[in-house]
Amino acid sequence: MTDQKIYRIAGISALACIAVFFIEFPFYLVRTPFPGLAASDKLAEFAAHNATNIMCCVFLDLIILTLFMIFTAGVRHLIRQANHEWLASLFFGVGLVYVTLTLVADSLQASTVIDAFNPPADGVIIRAMMESMLLMYGAVALWLMALFMAILSYVTLASSVLPRWSAWVGYACALACLAFVPTMFVHHVDMMGFYNPAGWGAEAIANGFPMAVWMIAVGILMVRKRGAETAHE
Repeated sequence: MTDQKIYRIAGISALACIAVFFIEFPFYLVRTPFPGLAASDKLAEFAAHNATNIMCCVFLDLIILTLFMIFTAGVRHLIRQANHEWLASLFFGVGLVYVTLTLVADSLQASTVIDAFNPPADGVIIRAMMESMLLMYGAVALWLMALFMAILSYVTLASSVLPRWSAWVGYACALACLAFVPTMFVHHVDMMGFYNPAGWGAEAIANGFPMAVWMIAVGILMVRKRGAETAHE
């Protein structure tokens, strides 16, 4: 397989990943109003009522994360070709940790539905699982996102593997993610609030859109990038 084909597959995967993300995002907006973590007695009803919606999001995440892994493997090859083997391994490793973390959070999200349909449903257990997801989707995920965006940005400036402007886009998106990492220290948890561990700023906006902007830019550049006409197994 030639370098150019690897780059094209990685770029297309990045763009497809974000396309599926934009299909998934509206699912979160059409769920019934969340009763709040304090209302444990109503959480089972919320999970059961939104069961199909929740499972659809988990299924779409499987597609998104599979495409993301293909993208990270392609970027790893790009970084290796620039003679940054250590950074290539670090980038791919951080990407896999992010995928694993998200899959664990998705499994917990799906488990809230399973508990809701397994009488007698226990709202206390559902609350515990929901609270376990918060940092996985929030501060911890944002830290990992910022790290792998910064790695490629550094390599781009050091070796010009991609246009230099894309590095500044990557750094800006990484900073946008890092700005919400301190939400883990905010003691007031409010899903309707903006800046707290469960707030929509960290869980929805920062969690999705900075990386979406970065992946669209890098994906397009990867599709258009020319590589050496050498074949790789």
